[in-house]
Amino acid sequence: MSWLPSLKTATPEEGYELAIKLSRMAVKKTQPDDAARERMRPDYANNADSLTQVSLVVATNFQTVAKANDYWKS
Repeated sequence: MSWLPSLKTATPEEGYELAIKLSRMAVKKTQPDDAARERMRPDYANNADSLTQVSLVVATNFQTVAKANDYWKS
């Protein structure tokens, strides 16, 4: 089964969680070495600019998920 069977979610909160997963998977696919990611984590975990950039990536992915869900209109 695919790790991403659909962009459809029942609620905006589920959509936001999916946006986070999309963002994390992009990092994992870009840098598949677990040890390398672990070594780099302290560099960005304590850097306000890096954390702000993460928020922007998640926000972009959330926009994509929201559009795919017709903004959860009933």
